[in-house]
Amino acid sequence: MTEQVSAPSASAAGQLTPDKFKIIGFTQEEANKISRPTISYWQDAWRRLRKNPVAMGALFVLGLLIIMVIVGPHIRGYDYINMNVTEKNLGASSKYWFGTDSLGRDLFSRVWVGARASIIIALVATALKLVVGTLYGAAMAHFGGWVDELLMRIIEVINSLPNLLVTILIMMILGNNLFALLVALSITAWCNTARQTRGLIKQLKESEYVYAAEVLGASPMRIIIKHYVPNMISILLLDASTAIPNFIFTEAGLSFLGIGLTAPEISLGVLISQGQQNMDFYPSQLVYPCVVLCVIVMAFNLLGDGLRDALDPKLRK
Repeated sequence: MTEQVSAPSASAAGQLTPDKFKIIGFTQEEANKISRPTISYWQDAWRRLRKNPVAMGALFVLGLLIIMVIVGPHIRGYDYINMNVTEKNLGASSKYWFGTDSLGRDLFSRVWVGARASIIIALVATALKLVVGTLYGAAMAHFGGWVDELLMRIIEVINSLPNLLVTILIMMILGNNLFALLVALSITAWCNTARQTRGLIKQLKESEYVYAAEVLGASPMRIIIKHYVPNMISILLLDASTAIPNFIFTEAGLSFLGIGLTAPEISLGVLISQGQQNMDFYPSQLVYPCVVLCVIVMAFNLLGDGLRDALDPKLRK
């Protein structure tokens, strides 16, 4: 009887092991890796803003304007309140770059001092609007119930009043001074901020970290400042970018109508009002403050549009 010898199997000739194979392409670990470094919300917003040439141009113009309102009144060496009746109503020249007004005062210095005053007024009014509106709206959303209903009814009553009428009454009661103007500008403006804050905090109120803070005994004010406000920075920044040019333009309009600041106080609105009186014979006294006002308002508006696009979460990839 002959013995049959079977041929060696494939496993006997050589076992197939993983080290004999090479993966072409990405491995599972490499596929799960993030292809680009992680960036924060504000880094992504700044990246978007830098890609917006209009917004960056507006930011550059605002930077120049800020420099000019600081150093501009001192460039020529003329005090903005010193009068020289022998050189009144002069046109633009190498000595007086913007000419002089009806009392012989250097218009170049006065325009930049007025621009500085208008910007400061707008910044202070915006700060009041944001602080009052944020705290008011946070109180409505945090406490809820009858507190929310009562505070909301107050907002509805304020919004039902004509803004111009309220402004005129405040200026008549308190007088044409800086304090009265700030109160008049911000007394109704905070209502929209309060509404926005209320809606956002109603969502944040259900967060776990807010529950944890309440359980640990944190006061409502601490919860508002520590937990609510940091999550609202982008919304408040967008609100401020819209409010600042509106306040600048409103201040100029009120002062032009004689309701806001009046001489000897100085702002762009006051300069425009004074220039309008001499417009027929010396139009440059009206043109220069108007041009500066338009550039400031336009730059703030364009920057605000760029910030809105950069901070909008819907545009983030």
